[in-house]
Amino acid sequence: MYFLECISCSKKFSSSDVVYTCPDCGDLLGTLDVNHDYSKIKKSLNRKYFSSNKTDSIFRYLSLLPLSDTQLLPGLKIGMTPLLQFQEISAKYKLKGFYFKDDTRNPSLSFKDRATVISLLKAHEFGFEKITSASTGNAAASLACLSASMGVENIIFVPKSIPQAKLLQLQVYGSKIVLVDGSYDDAFDLCGKIASEKGWYNRSTAVNPFNLEGKKTVSFEICEQLNFEVPDYIFVPVGDGCIISGVWKGFVDFYNVSLIDKLPKLIACQAEGSASIANAFLKKLTVPEKVKATTIADSISVELPRDGVKAIRALKQSNGDVSVVRDDEITTAIFDLASQNGIFVEPSSAAAYAGFKKYYLQNKIESGTTVVVLLTGNGMKDLAAAQKSVSGANIITVDPADKSISKKLEKL
Repeated sequence: MYFLECISCSKKFSSSDVVYTCPDCGDLLGTLDVNHDYSKIKKSLNRKYFSSNKTDSIFRYLSLLPLSDTQLLPGLKIGMTPLLQFQEISAKYKLKGFYFKDDTRNPSLSFKDRATVISLLKAHEFGFEKITSASTGNAAASLACLSASMGVENIIFVPKSIPQAKLLQLQVYGSKIVLVDGSYDDAFDLCGKIASEKGWYNRSTAVNPFNLEGKKTVSFEICEQLNFEVPDYIFVPVGDGCIISGVWKGFVDFYNVSLIDKLPKLIACQAEGSASIANAFLKKLTVPEKVKATTIADSISVELPRDGVKAIRALKQSNGDVSVVRDDEITTAIFDLASQNGIFVEPSSAAAYAGFKKYYLQNKIESGTTVVVLLTGNGMKDLAAAQKSVSGANIITVDPADKSISKKLEKL
């Protein structure tokens, strides 16, 4: 059992209420927490439970999810993505352990599937026939993919600047698409307005409190995959703030039911051209200020973070910090991740790796500690951005009839 609570005024709402944000505090200050009965859950949840649970998806954590009806579970596997250990990186940075949590392997190739499936199931519980969302691309593709697998009609609002690969995903999954001639923030506001008028269920980040409940499952998995040894640092790409809030909620949930005995330090990685949350944190503000978002990392390009208050709260509670990176550092990280580690990611994921490297160079990471970098989106989603990370230096054009090919290939 759970209830909803406003993060600002602490007003409570029951589990049967269809409510997005606190009507008294508004969308920005009135986002809602989903609060569980930890004392009750703790009685039946322990490490032995997980060792015997064979469910290979986020639904192995049902007792910590706000679901009462699971009849519509998708056939696609969501979650239980690999935690990849790289000994070479550990040695280079003098760490006890270095890991990539590779959520690019979810069905729609992004982390957002964790949130989307919970919102779809809640829409079904509440009796909605149509679901909608605003997105820069990944949440849209996720909603399109999982709606198709579950037979749910969906309408998606995206800015016209959406990468073509992500737009193509929406089309092949059969979604109804509204291209907004404006920013993500414009699409967000329009989606909320139309959803209210039409009576559609709104999956959009932050205003839907259940998204975070899906996102927190990544932390459950990290704990399990490390045999319940909590990493010291988690580097998270941050735009709207919902992912890092979810990551924190997952560790707090496990801590509250005594599955872990400490909490990690969260590092919010933001693009320099969209660093609202980082700016607010460094200024010791509790509410982020609007910026003019300009960055190659479209997935974290946000002018006014809708879950910024929760994100800042998570950073403070975790004794966390921020790492702000330039676009050229992001494109370099795309190439480094692929050429040195065999992992091809989109710019937002690369921002987390670039954030880690920059944070290390600032002498902020203690040697002998454990680091996890969260990778949230596959590189195939934004080929134009990947193109900027490479050059033609390793390409030689040859004529097969040319007898000097072997000599020319010596240059490679």
